[in-house]
Amino acid sequence: MIPIKTPEEIIKMHAACRVAAEILDEMSNFAKAGVSTQELDDFGRELMEEAGATSACFGYPGKKCKFPAYACISINDELVHGIPSKEVILKDGDVLSIDLSVFYDGFAGDNTRIVRIGNVSPEAEKLSRVTEEALLIGISKAIDGNRVGDISHAIEMHAIENNCGVVKEYVGHGIGKKMHEDPQIPNYGRAHSGPTLKAGMTLAIEPMFTQGNPAVYVCDDGWTVKTRDGLLASHCEHTILVTNSLPEILTLVKK
Repeated sequence: MIPIKTPEEIIKMHAACRVAAEILDEMSNFAKAGVSTQELDDFGRELMEEAGATSACFGYPGKKCKFPAYACISINDELVHGIPSKEVILKDGDVLSIDLSVFYDGFAGDNTRIVRIGNVSPEAEKLSRVTEEALLIGISKAIDGNRVGDISHAIEMHAIENNCGVVKEYVGHGIGKKMHEDPQIPNYGRAHSGPTLKAGMTLAIEPMFTQGNPAVYVCDDGWTVKTRDGLLASHCEHTILVTNSLPEILTLVKK
């Protein structure tokens, strides 16, 4: 069963996603050349504490060990689940994804932003832009009466049209009282297939593309996912609400 949120639960989802979005926005602005990914993670932890939120990543169980950081920070050929380190110093030309998930008042908010450090290569800029475009295209299909496959197919087609690889091992998901709820939302698939979307569903949609071959592997740390060919990877994400009209992006920062 895919949870349908009550009006009261939707209010709480709004609050959790607002906190997640505001913290991610501040972390993205903090990420500059010369800053270590550990410093970036520590900054995010401090912001969560100030907001009264907790990390949904910290302590998350894995096959080898629990996730040891407060956000996933993945750089260049790292796709997802990168572990922050004081040894990794951001430099001009790096592209990173900051995946920030929090629990706030019993509900989860989940979002990921692509951050360019200084002057990035044309290849990195293209991959980042195509991934961000695919996210908005996928969100546009999250309409009451559509199917999960409509989201998946739209994301995949945008990748193919722009010669990007589509990673199949990792997917988007429903979200609410748990960080991961039904349904799974692949970034590939057949239109008009899968579960029917209904108003009140909250979904985390997250395209994951590569510059080259979409094959990936998990590093010895048990978490960090990298491309096998060493070329760039890209990932971004929003939590959205399916409504009776257009989908609402809950993790959009309100300026």
